Amino acid sequence: MSDIKSTIDAEVQSADVVLFMKGTPKMPQCGFSGQVVQILSHLGVPFKGVNILESDALRAGLKDYSNWPTFPQLYVKGEFVGGADITREMFQAGELQTLLADKGVPVTAKA
Repeated sequence: MSDIKSTIDAEVQSADVVLFMKGTPKMPQCGFSGQVVQILSHLGVPFKGVNILESDALRAGLKDYSNWPTFPQLYVKGEFVGGADITREMFQAGELQTLLADKGVPVTAKA
């Protein structure tokens, strides 16, 4: 498990905003992943999408890594934020925009 943990650590640190998702940002393969992509895109937030469907080990390892059972999983500056429901609720309340700003992540659009 330490190999997959190292892989996940590297991915989480590879960009300010990382979304572990089903599919890719251009071709989400589930509605929940698509919702988070839409939110981040609407805000103009640059992010890295990681397709968890390409690796069973990554999918299983992420559940342990984040202690979160579902996907997508959003990380900002290495910190786990949550899944689609939490991200959507934070966005609607303006909390996601505040979190991104507090972490120094550029947001080019308002809610």
